[in-house]
Amino acid sequence: MTTEEVPLFPLSQGLFPEGFLSLMVFEVRYLHLMKRCQHEGLEFGVVPLAAGSEVQKAGEIEQLHGWGCMARIVQVESLQPAVLAVKCIGTQRFRLDEHARGAFGLWHGQITVQAHDLDCPIKEDLQPLANRLGELIATAQQQGIEDRLPMAPPYRLDDCGWVANRWGDILPIPSDEKATLLSESDCEARLRRIQKWFEE
Repeated sequence: MTTEEVPLFPLSQGLFPEGFLSLMVFEVRYLHLMKRCQHEGLEFGVVPLAAGSEVQKAGEIEQLHGWGCMARIVQVESLQPAVLAVKCIGTQRFRLDEHARGAFGLWHGQITVQAHDLDCPIKEDLQPLANRLGELIATAQQQGIEDRLPMAPPYRLDDCGWVANRWGDILPIPSDEKATLLSESDCEARLRRIQKWFEE
């Protein structure tokens, strides 16, 4: 695990490793950040919001959860002079150790990057979660909308971490639960937390 300082992008939805995230960027603080990351090949941290809104409001200071995921820009499209469509992919989970709000309201944080997930075969009682995800992918393929999925091949439907992360990206679960999932280093335990949401 390594420690470093990175710019942060708080979001209500969160991001997981190998998942895709589409952003519509128009705030000054994030326009500068996206352009800098694109030109310098830098990554930034996506952190689930604990309180506050994604768009900066006068007199309001966002509160961030303690876990997030690094994001790497894969595509930037300029829609208007001050509006960017940005597509990112999640890389590694991190623990947010310290954070502060800087110029233009942009957050920076001291993070500890977590190790990549180890391969973890799916146990029989968790197989329905992989099957359901496989059905979702197959349906998107049949409808010709596979490129709209927040994921890309190879589809590792036999791996606990990959399946758990994909459901973490897809499911409309609260931000505090997404932060808890990001904090879980045991891939099987992460997928079992996902299973509880389906049971409820």
